Amino acid sequence: MQDNIITITVEDQEGTVRDLELPTDISLSLMEALKASEYDILATCGGMALCATCHIQVQDDFDLPSPNDDEADMLDTLHNAEYNSRLSCQLRVSPALDGMKIKIIGAE
Repeated sequence: MQDNIITITVEDQEGTVRDLELPTDISLSLMEALKASEYDILATCGGMALCATCHIQVQDDFDLPSPNDDEADMLDTLHNAEYNSRLSCQLRVSPALDGMKIKIIGAE
């Protein structure tokens, strides 16, 4: 990681993979950063962990803190949730995300 830039590898719904470089001082959620980078994420609830339209899967057993109760409850309602599912609205862009690989699942 150089200065305050992290790299996240993103696979979109069509299977296209590209690296996304993000500054860590932007104070945004991963969902907001993905939307700003023109990924197709609905984010219907605006980042409140109420809709799961920003559902992602974290690849390669990347170590993240456990979801909070609201996020865990929402993930429990999804038929396609896996052990590595997260809501991108609940992850803040920070140095801890450097090198993470994700697959955007979104609303299904």
